[in-house]
Amino acid sequence: MALRIIFMGTPDFSVPTLEALASAGHEIVAVYSQPPRPAGRRGLELVKSPVQQAAEKRGIPVRTPVNFREEADRAAFRALNADVAVVVAYGLLLPEAILTGTRLGCYNGHASLLPRWRGAAPIQRAIMAGDTETGMMVMKMDKGLDTGLVALTRRVAISDTMTAGELHDVLMQAGGGLMAEAMAKLEAGDLPLTPQAEGGVLYAAKIDKAETRIDFSRPAGDVHNHIRGLSPFPGAWFELSVAGKPERVKVLASERSSETTAKPAGTVLDGRLTVACGDGAAVRLVRLQKAGGKPLDAADFLRGTPVPAGEVLA
Repeated sequence: MALRIIFMGTPDFSVPTLEALASAGHEIVAVYSQPPRPAGRRGLELVKSPVQQAAEKRGIPVRTPVNFREEADRAAFRALNADVAVVVAYGLLLPEAILTGTRLGCYNGHASLLPRWRGAAPIQRAIMAGDTETGMMVMKMDKGLDTGLVALTRRVAISDTMTAGELHDVLMQAGGGLMAEAMAKLEAGDLPLTPQAEGGVLYAAKIDKAETRIDFSRPAGDVHNHIRGLSPFPGAWFELSVAGKPERVKVLASERSSETTAKPAGTVLDGRLTVACGDGAAVRLVRLQKAGGKPLDAADFLRGTPVPAGEVLA
């Protein structure tokens, strides 16, 4: 028999899991998602989340409570008489009344190898830290922050050039299949549940705007990881003087350079946007975007905005 599932998710990252569960024949009795948010240049249009849009295409009823503080919302959740809730990037901390509001509990698809990178930004933090591996995990949720028992794991390698956006897409697809496998095992009564390791706990704090500026005084490897860990969003950036005015430039891709130098950190070393870093090594900025402009490869960027060797980026 198929499971009666409540699905809870919001961004595009969650959609493949919803689709995989529906395609596997489970009954999605309701979808919970964050309420429509203002969008557009003036913020006047309310836009439904990717999960809400995907659910409505399938004719699945959608609920968008702001939170679960009201007893009416909790009662409505319980009244669905679901076997299980599946949570992927929903965006709310769930109270115990929701965690225990289905017959078999709540299962979360989390984008890290727990207990490393619990919290809000595991994809970005893994790359920024220079990790060479991450993965998707299915975890039975408890009251803690990503502290529950782990059911299934799918490991994913992180290459030296992979950006957060690229890793996001790989994990997004892996997550759908992994959760479908977990629900099949749960339905059959043979889903394993293992406590997380006690050591190696790291928290993936939400990315703060204050940490997005590139600090070229750091080692080249750290600068490169910082850039790719914040690409494409929110984007690592530096300031460039254009027509005598400082202008913010995002760097969407970089690569390590074999060049070494004794010049100050931030110094542009050549006509290819190779930049000195704090350890005497360098990075090459290979894809950039000015505020309001489109992303450009370095050669195209330099044709419109010359950056001579010797200029210091900050």
